[in-house]
Amino acid sequence: MSENNSNDEIWRQVLAGDNQAPAKLRHFFKQFPADPRCRACNSPFRGVGGRLVRLVLRNGPSKINPHFCNACYNHLVANPGGAEVEMTLLFADIRGSTTLAQELGTTAYSRLINRFYIAATHVFSETDAWIERLVGDQVIGLYLPGMAGTDHARIAIHGAEELLRAVGYGGPGDVWLPVGVGVHTGITFMGSVGTDSGMRDITVLGDAANTTARLSSVAAAGEILISDIACGHSGIDSTGLEARTLQLKGRAEPIDVRVAYVDSLVAVSR
Repeated sequence: MSENNSNDEIWRQVLAGDNQAPAKLRHFFKQFPADPRCRACNSPFRGVGGRLVRLVLRNGPSKINPHFCNACYNHLVANPGGAEVEMTLLFADIRGSTTLAQELGTTAYSRLINRFYIAATHVFSETDAWIERLVGDQVIGLYLPGMAGTDHARIAIHGAEELLRAVGYGGPGDVWLPVGVGVHTGITFMGSVGTDSGMRDITVLGDAANTTARLSSVAAAGEILISDIACGHSGIDSTGLEARTLQLKGRAEPIDVRVAYVDSLVAVSR
């Protein structure tokens, strides 16, 4: 097997959840009485165990999700490649961000965006998403089998509801940011891209990613547009949700979706 094929297989195993940390390693780390710890390998983050692991292995919470250690992330970065895997994607966009920025001014708008990023990071972390992007007026969470488990579609829908709740929808107070969300499940390529000089980043490519981006761009403030494919994978009761058929820009075939709002979803809690 060539190096590229070998690296691609590492990516496939990690993303699909076929490369769980060895039982002996998990048992070893579990001996350190410290919580929280990595949900994949049990590596402790705090206490004496956490300090020891950081000192010896230079390990700690990952930037992709603080509930997982950076050894999991670094394992992929150290093996440039990629793989196709079925996942559920969540894209969320701020509605009317240009007008909002003009009305608030640069400083106030930047504070509002930072508050949004903090809220999204918390939701993505608690729902075991790969935090793919926090940029501009958009946030992206990837729900991979290797992190969220085989129930990734239902968990992603739950994450979408929690994200809207975090910005004020369904609560007693005012909504402090107008946000629309798209959720879709499909085969997606995920891998490292970079230059000959060694600068690398991780990205997702393919029709599923493009479709989710389009869904979030047409979702009205407070709406979660869930593709019928994601609904089917999630097992949620969608009979009471509005059905729409959308012709998305750049997509040849229309896509069927269900429209959900905070508290309109059934049986999506973890």
